[in-house]
Amino acid sequence: MSEQRLIDTTALETALQQFADARDWQRFHTPRNLMLALTGEVGELAEIFQWLTDEEVARLADDPARFTHLQEEVADVLLYLVRLASVLQLDLNAAVCDKLQKNAVKYPAPVVLPPAA
Repeated sequence: MSEQRLIDTTALETALQQFADARDWQRFHTPRNLMLALTGEVGELAEIFQWLTDEEVARLADDPARFTHLQEEVADVLLYLVRLASVLQLDLNAAVCDKLQKNAVKYPAPVVLPPAA
């Protein structure tokens, strides 16, 4: 499975590198700092869901302002994750393929899924 390209973040990695370079932010983009920034963004994403019922969450798309905020926080999480992987020279595609393969072994479908009715 690792030969398959499930995700390709090359263009995004390049754009993030150019963005950082243009602002001389490379010195701040250490793995530790990026992980802390990522953690903060995940917290901001979690804050959107805090105290909402599952039904209220399902209706977030009905409120354009709240949905835009949700999209922005999800994007921030992705951007920091991709930047962290890039700085660490981690191949996200290989990591995802490897993890999916391990999960398939750890959680085989016939064991996890109830029998069909």
